[in-house]
Amino acid sequence: MRKTLSILCLFLLSVTLHAQDEVSLVNETTDRPSIEGPIYFLADDFLKGRETGTAENDIAASYLANQLRGYGAQPDPATGSYLQAVPMQRSFPPESIALAIGGDAMTSLVAMRQADISYDGAFMFMGYGLEQDYQGKDVQGKMVLVRSGSETANSTQDAFDLVSEKIELATSKGALGVVELLDANDQIWGFIEQQFNGSGVRLASTEADAESIPFVWIQDIGHTKAAAFAEKNTHSGSLNMIKKEKELFNSYNVVGWIQGTDPELKDEFIIYSGHYDHVGVGAPDGSGDTIYNGARDNAVGVTTVLSMAKNLAKYPTKRSALFILFTGEEKGLLGSRYYVDHPVLPLNQMVYCFNSDNAGYNNTDLATIVGLARTTAKAHIVAACKAYGLVAVDDPTADSGGLFDRSDNVNFARKGIPAPTFSLGFDAFDGQLMKYYHRPADEADGLDFDYLEKFFKSYVLAGRLIGNDPNTPVWIAGDKYEEASKELYGN
Repeated sequence: MRKTLSILCLFLLSVTLHAQDEVSLVNETTDRPSIEGPIYFLADDFLKGRETGTAENDIAASYLANQLRGYGAQPDPATGSYLQAVPMQRSFPPESIALAIGGDAMTSLVAMRQADISYDGAFMFMGYGLEQDYQGKDVQGKMVLVRSGSETANSTQDAFDLVSEKIELATSKGALGVVELLDANDQIWGFIEQQFNGSGVRLASTEADAESIPFVWIQDIGHTKAAAFAEKNTHSGSLNMIKKEKELFNSYNVVGWIQGTDPELKDEFIIYSGHYDHVGVGAPDGSGDTIYNGARDNAVGVTTVLSMAKNLAKYPTKRSALFILFTGEEKGLLGSRYYVDHPVLPLNQMVYCFNSDNAGYNNTDLATIVGLARTTAKAHIVAACKAYGLVAVDDPTADSGGLFDRSDNVNFARKGIPAPTFSLGFDAFDGQLMKYYHRPADEADGLDFDYLEKFFKSYVLAGRLIGNDPNTPVWIAGDKYEEASKELYGN
């Protein structure tokens, strides 16, 4: 019995000493001056809010690439570069568009696909515009008029998801274009107009997209117009549109990696990620400031990842590390979406993605980890935060839908990679967060750097504990991404 107790005491002592060693390694590389510099640089007015597709965003990418280079991280092994080009396009609304049906000029419309067209003739009402709706009907050389969505899927998202299918069907039947009547309230329609009636940035489209027939959405609350048009099959009308060409450009993900020390575990990688873009220049606040600097969102998250890179470059873990700083997150998670389809290293070697993204904070006693309880690495994250006087909590908005699928981590999760997001402490998505979220007030001078030092050290320590654990982190059994994980890793 005494021998057993002695062995147990020695084991606990070794664990404690190991944890203390890890803390000392974190403290050696992570301090207030090392975190202030990158945050103040990225949130400087000079970078004008780092909007994707601007020269200032490219300057930020170059700065971050050179930070990784300076630490000693290795570049993309295929290209020898720290920059991964992400092909994007800047799209614009048509130069002109006019639509009339049954003698009435249509307003509240958006061109979802553009083409040069000058048409005056028949508009065929085709129900939902799906395969069964075309049976026995001839739409060759005519315009197609349809309801949004389908009989079983009628939300705005459902309608958006069916756009490509409806275009393909109409094209195969010889139609010249599609006008869809979208049941969307004023709030949703306002968002749609903002997205599609102004310039927008997306991943570069294929040639097939570029040669699409026109597809136009008309706001139709309650489908009252659709009900009226459904009373007969054919209506007279006209559609005149002059297409505005897209501008193609490259934006850049920033990548670097450090090899692990263990002969076997070095083939497994922990991804440390965050997005460096923000929303640019916009409407002025009460002080007249128009630059949305994005100190919290996401200069803090980027610097969290840089702190990890600096530490691991000096003291690598058993597992290897891949650092990815994404462009285009604010445009729809574009950089991460592109990356998972074009990885610089095989995805099935990536066993964990430790993302860092922020809106702000309202509780400096916490670190909020979105998806904390969804992976087996929870204990390491909780312990790391505790070591620096913070309490690790999960997403407080989870009951109302949650934030897990709203940051770059979700693109990795969909591939099967366990991927929580490490965020500044908040216990509610409240006015304190909204005061800074996508606002000119999100400046570096307003940050609590004493709190941030604890936050950064917690992240770095958590990464070290995960990177050195002999057990590979996995999804908790039953998670919705568990099946994708089995497919990715073959287990």
